[in-house]
Amino acid sequence: MLNEKRKYDLEERLVKFSVLIISLSETLPGTQTGKYLAGQIIRSGLAPALNYGEAKSAESINDFVHKMKIALKELRETFIALQIIKAKPLTKNIELLEICMVECNELISIFVKSIQTAQKRKTNNS
Repeated sequence: MLNEKRKYDLEERLVKFSVLIISLSETLPGTQTGKYLAGQIIRSGLAPALNYGEAKSAESINDFVHKMKIALKELRETFIALQIIKAKPLTKNIELLEICMVECNELISIFVKSIQTAQKRKTNNS
């Protein structure tokens, strides 16, 4: 039951992160750069939630790890895009941007640990 709760919490966090990313994208300017980065963070920022949904239905540990690694790549891509938005700066809502950056970084850490745990479990079962 505790493990199910933890999975649900991660899914809920990913959904909330997706909503934060959507909100942030709506604060970006209508310039070519703003539109490009808005589209980028929407694609890469929402992908982890969708990929995690696939990972939960993985057919094997290898499949799970593969899907989790895809989600991790998307989170890292999102984090770099957020750094660019901050460095320019392209939004006046710095507080929302900071919240997105902190949550993205925390999710990266969670995914790294989950992948390591799954790989360790696979090794122990071999």
